[in-house]
Amino acid sequence: EKAYLDRVKNGTALWTPQSVPQWKAFLSRADELFYGGEAGGGKSDLIVGMASECHEQAVVFRRTYKNLKSLMKRTREIIGKAAKENKSDKTWTWESGKTFEFGAVQYEDDKTDWQGHPNDLKAFDEITEFSESQYVFICGWTRTTVEGQRERIIVTGNPPTTQEGRWVVGRWAAWLDPDYPDPAEDGELRWYATIDGEEQEYKTGDIIVHNGEEIQPRSRTFIRATLDDNTFLSRDNAYRSVLQSLPEPLRSQMLHGDFSANIEVDAFQVIPTAWAKLAQQRWLEREKPDTPLTSAGVDPNRGGKDNMGIAKLYDNWFDEVEKYSGAVVKDGAIAAELIRQSLGVTKAPIGIDVIGIGSSTYDHAKVMYNSVIPINAASGSDYRDKSGLLKMR
Repeated sequence: EKAYLDRVKNGTALWTPQSVPQWKAFLSRADELFYGGEAGGGKSDLIVGMASECHEQAVVFRRTYKNLKSLMKRTREIIGKAAKENKSDKTWTWESGKTFEFGAVQYEDDKTDWQGHPNDLKAFDEITEFSESQYVFICGWTRTTVEGQRERIIVTGNPPTTQEGRWVVGRWAAWLDPDYPDPAEDGELRWYATIDGEEQEYKTGDIIVHNGEEIQPRSRTFIRATLDDNTFLSRDNAYRSVLQSLPEPLRSQMLHGDFSANIEVDAFQVIPTAWAKLAQQRWLEREKPDTPLTSAGVDPNRGGKDNMGIAKLYDNWFDEVEKYSGAVVKDGAIAAELIRQSLGVTKAPIGIDVIGIGSSTYDHAKVMYNSVIPINAASGSDYRDKSGLLKMR
């Protein structure tokens, strides 16, 4: 980065940040940076410029190769004759051996084409077009053997316009979710580590020791880009007028970078997302009724990274799901004892998912309760009592 700043000072840099947010993105120490918000905020320029100037082995992704055309055109404008372009491989190569590659992952399984590809920069343009599993899988090979070379991930994008891109709001919830309990400031670093299969947030990047293993949290941030930051697009307000003419919620998403705006619902979605959110809100506003336990459901585990869950229903009010990590639930006997501690003495029906590891929990729990019902979650099979009465599906 120092060498790049020297090139900026002497006027030999191929690209220079044109706005305060772009400079903030360049200077950010985040391992994982989301730069985005409004349409026209200079997002594509940032990743092309950073890949060209600050990294030795860079790759920039779009979901399809067709959508790479504008990025590749802009790259030619920035790099010029400083490197050679191989149009068939979509790769730029410098005399020093430095490379800048373009890639696509149109289908879910295309992510495996990038397994083992080491890059010190992995960048995703329009991140909401990708699935979370594609993103996480490909990022697993962000690395370098060049001493002093920084490695990082940069993603750019606008608010998601479909449910499939909604995972992005969850991953950067501290910055994008208005209901997040501990919101983060623009550019603020938060650290994340995966413990027993669950990602947890931390205020510092200090090493965590868990079950004798040292785990290094990785930093994440979001920096908002606006149309006003792009002097080339905002100077005559022509592009702004285009965004202002869009229908809602697309107008709010593209013009204002509103991540909370309602998004398009798939035509085949049975229950609209808005209904589910209203139901969740009604649940939060209600007090637990003074009634006995109506029924309970158990999703067992036995070791591993998943949690065991116990859900309790009182009349038509669901209690918060109780979770127990695999480190605690080592076998079916322990799982059954946790059920007993949670439910106490009850005649309410208890449904237990028996597929796979759940059969051991069921065998132990039915000794304690007469109302335990095996649920085959994989096939949806019916289970009946001796009288033939359908007990649960």
